[in-house]
Amino acid sequence: MAEPDLPPTQQIPVTNRLALTLDFCLRLGEVLLSSGAGAADVTVTMLSVARALGASEAQFDITFTSLSASHQSSPDQPPLLATRQVVQRTIDYQDLTRVDHLVRDVAAGRVGLRDARAELGRITSTGHARPRWAVTAGWAVMAAGVGVQLGGDVIVAVLAALAAVLIDRLQLRISRRRLPTFYSQVAGGAVATLVAVGAAVVDGQVGLDIDVSLVVTANIIMLLAGIGFMGALQDALTGFYITAGARITEALLATAGIIAGVSGGLSLASALGVDLPTVEPGATNIQAAGLAVAGAALAAAAFAFASYSPARVLVPIAVVAGLAMAITQSIQTPGIGRAWAVAFAALFVGLVGYAVARRLRVPPLIVVVSSVVPLLPGIAIYRGLSLVSEGSRRDTSLGLVALIGAASVALALAAGVILGEYLAQPLGREMRRVETRLAGPRLVGPVTLLERRVGQASRKGRRQRADGQRR
Repeated sequence: MAEPDLPPTQQIPVTNRLALTLDFCLRLGEVLLSSGAGAADVTVTMLSVARALGASEAQFDITFTSLSASHQSSPDQPPLLATRQVVQRTIDYQDLTRVDHLVRDVAAGRVGLRDARAELGRITSTGHARPRWAVTAGWAVMAAGVGVQLGGDVIVAVLAALAAVLIDRLQLRISRRRLPTFYSQVAGGAVATLVAVGAAVVDGQVGLDIDVSLVVTANIIMLLAGIGFMGALQDALTGFYITAGARITEALLATAGIIAGVSGGLSLASALGVDLPTVEPGATNIQAAGLAVAGAALAAAAFAFASYSPARVLVPIAVVAGLAMAITQSIQTPGIGRAWAVAFAALFVGLVGYAVARRLRVPPLIVVVSSVVPLLPGIAIYRGLSLVSEGSRRDTSLGLVALIGAASVALALAAGVILGEYLAQPLGREMRRVETRLAGPRLVGPVTLLERRVGQASRKGRRQRADGQRR
C-alpha cells in the first residue's frame, strides 16, 4: 500500500513499507510498555496501527523485555520478522499522551507512515517542557502528602519532603550511571532511614516529639509508587501471564532493595554509635478522614506531576483520588474488610477515570494509575517481605500472612479498576471480533475511533450486499 499523498517516484516499495510499518509499530509499543501500559493494550494498539497502515496480516508478541512482529501475506511466501528490545523503563506520561494522540491520528487516516515515523522520532528524542527540578519538587510534595495521609503532622511532612528531594537527586545520579533499579532502591531506603534517624537525634535534644517512623514510611510509599503493580495485575487478569510474572518479580525485587536500604541505614547508624530511637518502618497512625482525603489527593496529583502528566489533568486526578480515599474509609469503617473497601474505590476510579480521560484527551492509564497510588498496598508488601527476611518461623508465618493480605488488596484494586473500565468502556460487537484473543478494557489506545471505523466498514459492506441482492 503506497502513500496516497506522494508521487509515484517517491512511493515506498511494498516490502520496504511493510518493514517500516512493523518497525514503527514496535517503536510505538516500546514507548507504551515502558510507560506502564498493559501487554494487552500494547498488543492491540500495535495491531490497530498495523491494520490502519495496510499490514492487515501483522502479528505481535510481548515478553516483557522484548517485542516481536511478523507479517506473512500468504502461506507460500516467507514471513517478515522484526524484534525490538525494551531497554528503558521510566514512567513518562508526556510521551505516552503524545504517542496516544499519534496513534489516534494514524488510525483515523489523518497521518501517513512517513509523517508518523517522523513524529514518533520527535516525541522520543525531544526533552520535556517541565524542568527536572520541578519533578524533584513533585516527588517532595508527594512524600509530604503521603505523610499527612498516614497521620503525620507538619514536621513529618517537611522531613518526608526533604528526604524525597535527597532520594530523587541520588537516584538520578545512579540512573545516569546505568546501574540496575535495585541499587537505586537500596540507596533510597538508606537515605530515608538516615534522615529519620538524624531527625530523631535532634528531636532528643529539642523535644519536638517527632514520629520518625512515619517519615520512613512516607518515603517507602514514594519509592514503591513508581513500580508497575497495576500493569502486572492487568497483564495477569488479561491472560499475559509471562509478562505479569516478570513484572511482579521486578516489583518484589525493587521492594527487597528498599528493605535492604532501610536495614542498612539502621545498621550504619548503630555502627557509628548513634543512639537509635524506636524506628518502625511501615508504621501508620489513625488519621482523621478529612486529612487522609486531603493527603491522598495531594499525593496523587504530585505523582502525576512528577511523572510528566499534562497540567490539565492534575486537579481532576486530585479530586478522583480524594473521593476514592473517602470511599475506602467510609466503607471500611462499618467493618467491611480492606480488600472490599479498596475494590469499591477502585471500581469508582475505573468508572470515572475513563470519562475524565476522554474529556481531557489523555490515556485513561494516566488518570487511573495516579488516582490509585494512595491505595496501593506498598506498606503491607514491605512488612511481609521484612518479616520473611527475619528468618524465624513465627516471623515467616506473619510475613506470609501480610503478603497474602497485600496480594488480596492489590488484586482487588486491579480487578475493581478493570471492571470499572468494562462498565465505562464497552466494546462493540465488531470490535470484539477483532480483539477476541485480547478482549479487555483499553487503558491505552483509540478504541472509539477504531470501533467507529470498523462499524462503518461493516455497515457499508452490508448495504452493498443488500443492494446486490435487490439487483
